[in-house]
Amino acid sequence: MTYRDVASKQVLTWACVSVGARMPVAMAPLALVFLVRGRPGGYPLGAALAAVYVIGEILGAPVLGMRMHPRRARPHLAAGLAAGAVGFAGLGTLSGAGPVILAAFAFLAGAAPAAAAGGLRALLTSLVPAHAAAQALSAESMLTAGVWGVAPAAVTGLALGVAPGLPLLLAAVLMASSAVGLWLLPQGWQSEGRTEGTSQLRVLAGAWPAYVTGAASLCLLGLAELVLPALLEQRGIGVGWSGPLLLGMAVASGVGAFLYGLRTWPGRLATRSVLLLCGMSAVVALVALIPDLAGIAAGLAVAGLFQSAAMLTRNLSLRETLPPGALAAGYSVMYAAAGAGYAATGSLAGALLKLAAPSTAILAGAGLTVTLAGAGWWGETRRARSARSAEAVAADGRDPSRIPTVP
Repeated sequence: MTYRDVASKQVLTWACVSVGARMPVAMAPLALVFLVRGRPGGYPLGAALAAVYVIGEILGAPVLGMRMHPRRARPHLAAGLAAGAVGFAGLGTLSGAGPVILAAFAFLAGAAPAAAAGGLRALLTSLVPAHAAAQALSAESMLTAGVWGVAPAAVTGLALGVAPGLPLLLAAVLMASSAVGLWLLPQGWQSEGRTEGTSQLRVLAGAWPAYVTGAASLCLLGLAELVLPALLEQRGIGVGWSGPLLLGMAVASGVGAFLYGLRTWPGRLATRSVLLLCGMSAVVALVALIPDLAGIAAGLAVAGLFQSAAMLTRNLSLRETLPPGALAAGYSVMYAAAGAGYAATGSLAGALLKLAAPSTAILAGAGLTVTLAGAGWWGETRRARSARSAEAVAADGRDPSRIPTVP
């Protein structure tokens, strides 16, 4: 298997649509801070607006993702992206409005397009042969890493060099163009196995180990990012190095996604995932202990390599667990879980920094990640045993009530 299996005109079109949908998401938190920083109490207000935006994402992703019909996904995705564009345009044009109005637009910008990430991922895997799913998801991760690497620089340059509201107006244009671009792609994907109502909730809930480990990797990544300036200060290193270090981590993440897609890796997905998360935790723990800049840079780069590969195993595990008709909803729940983990990390970082040194806060986050990874691995192992027991029952034609359950 090679990346030639995903090189097609439709995948290139998908990539352009995806950039238009994801760049605004990557720009939003920092853009909201720059939007109001010149007002009295600007930084706290910017942080509050960013929090409202993230809450909108967390609530919107699972709710809208579960309502999406796979065969008719295009109108749903386009409506969400168009509404998100309205939210960004409102923020960019009404920067002097009251906090309540800005918060309403921020919530709309976060919630309305929140199911797009899951829908676009499901659409991507439908555009390539089934055996090339890993390569397609690796290409998506590389694209995402590039977007998140470019977004902060674009926001800073436009907000400080031109106008504070311009990044949000650009986000509105990008998201609107993404909604239009959907009409160049298929309107949906295969929907065998689609379930409704409580049945769908039950199916999605059965994949909880993937959500736990997906959130774990974002928790540790978020803690490393948020505590990095304080850690550099603790080590006597200029905090201005935070940006280049995080950019290097994003580039390494893209490289890790590329390397992961080059070959088929041995072992079960659950085992791969827990090993990658434990490796990432160990590296981040070393970052907390290393005293010099070069060591911190190398550690963050290796953590980026592990983190992208860990997220890919989670997406592949979700694809393996859920029926095709529930994939978009499952990816959306994963997106919400990762967002919740990242949001919780902000609160955790603030609390830990009041009680302990930055290095201690990072070590605590590494320990939490290992714990969550272990819980996810246990859940996946238990589910696999239950599935094997059910298959044995079906093969033997015996009464399931007489078969001992797996504890």
